[in-house]
Amino acid sequence: MPRYLETHRRGELRGRIEDSLRMLGACRLCPRECQANRLGDEPGTCRAGRLARVASHFAHMGEECCLSGTGGSGTIFFSWCNLQCVFCQNASISREPAGRQVNPQELAGMMLEFQDRGCHNINLVTPTHVIPQILESLPLAIDGGLRVPIVYNTSAFDSVTALRLLDGVVDIYMPDFKYWFDARAATYLTTAQYPGAARAGIREMHRQVGDLVIDERGLARRGLLVRHLVMPGALDDTREIMVFLAEQISRDTFVNIMGQYRPGGLVGPTAYAEINRAPTAEELAEAYAAARAAGLHRFEG
Repeated sequence: MPRYLETHRRGELRGRIEDSLRMLGACRLCPRECQANRLGDEPGTCRAGRLARVASHFAHMGEECCLSGTGGSGTIFFSWCNLQCVFCQNASISREPAGRQVNPQELAGMMLEFQDRGCHNINLVTPTHVIPQILESLPLAIDGGLRVPIVYNTSAFDSVTALRLLDGVVDIYMPDFKYWFDARAATYLTTAQYPGAARAGIREMHRQVGDLVIDERGLARRGLLVRHLVMPGALDDTREIMVFLAEQISRDTFVNIMGQYRPGGLVGPTAYAEINRAPTAEELAEAYAAARAAGLHRFEG
């Protein structure tokens, strides 16, 4: 049974919504704490205002097998982003007003549509800056019959305070831990706060849901699934991240070591030229070796 059903039954969702809206009034949903009055529709650093904006939503067959299964992962791509990576391959979504604004009823309707179509979960992509809007929609979706797990698909630039609003709401956390070292994060992710926030956030996620649980059908039901995008020339980051996951989270952490980085966003021959290439086969092999050396045994690529 999804965790949000019991939280709703206990009457706790209303308090979570109220707390999250207070955070939106002088926005401190993410570690940037920009203090924008998003309740008054003042755009934050992420550029989002009062309502969530959805760029696209569809049944995704290309996520991890334990998410996509045979019916797909019901994926909702939110526009804007609180991180602003220079290499963003979805810059048309993260930096532009893609899609349309949606109210809680419309967002709940998307969730129920996915369930009706046979999707195995609701996959919320780039959700950090719209936690209040997600929480507002959830009671409506539950009252409409929502019963599939919720996936929080994040860049890992989350605040622990905001994540605690999701305790008992999110079933599967899926952070992408990109860089370990502050200097690289400052250069490529536009904030040196990222590595510390990612470590703290992933600890909180694991505290809430534990290691990934996969059912007899091969579908994820609950737990932590960490993605790591292997970046060119950053294997020292990869090694540190794998050690952190094994020693400070769990040796049973499920990790997807991703090799699909391609230059995008602001990256080119003259700007950020050092990452203007895909990772090599040798780099990917070393990333897998780093996971094994750290003691991790549940990883894929």
